[in-house]
Amino acid sequence: MQRILDTVERIGNRVPHPVMIFVYLIGLIVVLSAVFAAFGAQVTFQAYNVATGEIEPTTVAARSLLTIDGIRFMFTGVVPNFMGFNAVGVIIVAMVGVGVAEEAGLVKVLIRKLVIVAPARALTYILTFVGIVSSIAADAGYLVLIPLAAAAFISVGRHPLAGLGVGFASVAAAFLVNVMITPVDGILTEITNDAIRLINPSLTIDLASNVWFSMGSVVMLTVLIALVTERIIEPRLGPYTGDYKVAGENVLSEDEYRGLRLAGYGLLGVIAFLCLLTLPPGAPLRNAETGAIIGNSPFMTSLIVSIALIFLVCGICYGRGAGTLKTTNEVMGAIQKSIGGLAGLILLLLVISQFIAFFNYTNMATLAAVGMADVLTKMSLPPLVLLMGFIVVVFILDLVITAAIAKWAIFAPVFVPLLMQLGVEPEVVLAAYRVGDSPMNAITPLNAYFAMIVTFAIKYQKDAGVGTVIALMLPYVALISLVWMVFFAGWFLLGLPWGL
Repeated sequence: MQRILDTVERIGNRVPHPVMIFVYLIGLIVVLSAVFAAFGAQVTFQAYNVATGEIEPTTVAARSLLTIDGIRFMFTGVVPNFMGFNAVGVIIVAMVGVGVAEEAGLVKVLIRKLVIVAPARALTYILTFVGIVSSIAADAGYLVLIPLAAAAFISVGRHPLAGLGVGFASVAAAFLVNVMITPVDGILTEITNDAIRLINPSLTIDLASNVWFSMGSVVMLTVLIALVTERIIEPRLGPYTGDYKVAGENVLSEDEYRGLRLAGYGLLGVIAFLCLLTLPPGAPLRNAETGAIIGNSPFMTSLIVSIALIFLVCGICYGRGAGTLKTTNEVMGAIQKSIGGLAGLILLLLVISQFIAFFNYTNMATLAAVGMADVLTKMSLPPLVLLMGFIVVVFILDLVITAAIAKWAIFAPVFVPLLMQLGVEPEVVLAAYRVGDSPMNAITPLNAYFAMIVTFAIKYQKDAGVGTVIALMLPYVALISLVWMVFFAGWFLLGLPWGL
């Protein structure tokens, strides 16, 4: 096992920074576009014509980026490509609210409060559920829930490494599902829509396109992770014999309780405000023509704004009550800090936006998708088999590229059009990606928080190391991967709705 880990780590250390990966991919696209264009590569397929509203035969040929028009596009399109990449606006708007809630301390206190009130018999299930939904603010889950889960276990006489395992598995191995819409959902949705436009420019999916599958996955994973912890992990670890003691780590102060009360009042106020804008007939957030709330409506389109508003108001109320954000200047400082922390992500999105724009310009994604669709159609492979294979490919790649957004930016332009050609809805492909992206996060040393988890383990067990954490997490990863794939297949075969 140690040799395997050394090999994975050695290979992983040679993987460039995600920004450089996309820089290299852009260079590769430039060269390949010229090669395909020189050979006259083209495909003919049935596509939706926006002007006529009909499905018509369409021929698409490869376009070179090394022509006069191609070079002109690369230079003049940098700013428009970035400004038209909706994922940038989504993440910034979301972090205005989520960042204030994090900086005020609301997210951390909510996690601690839930652990404090949890009954002993339900502690594992509650910690698992909280860990999964903490992806609304991922850093809070890694930095607060995982060590807190270990402390909660030892405080009730259970092995702290089991608590560490349940915390890490729930936060990392179930990262892309939630009972709420998260900022990452906005980015993944926009990347998916960019890929959809290669086949049907008039078709889009919204933020809630995977909401039912995501909620169902949360319930299933909560039960599964808790059962693995109690039936496999804890019996293997046995009773805790270490000398680490917990002293008051789960106690909330009066200021924190006051902040939570004010945050609750703020939540009720925002919900009432949003209901006023949505529920009455003719309300601003209803569809102007049909009056619908769900589907094509301002309410659904503005979900990320509503989420940001909820976190912003609750964060401010908590900060005032707890004394962590006393003035408007401090609130503005929290917003600036949260947006400033996005610098690396914004740089990555800048490069990704160029990659997607260049890829779309060359028509290579369309050529690849149609060509593979033709081959696969002749092979008569069921769509479910293709989806299962796609999930396995994502599993493997996640060992070396852990960034969910970066991987989807690579996969979406190829697999979304490909599977759409075979009659698979884009929201199904996105759901399959959610299954494939998460489980390996818990065992790859390239996870940015993996070293921190090892440090937490050493805190409770002096001789712990990388192998300790890998051995701890392998049962989770194996069973989550297997059961989640079966769950996805069952959802697909039963024809259950994926979202709103």
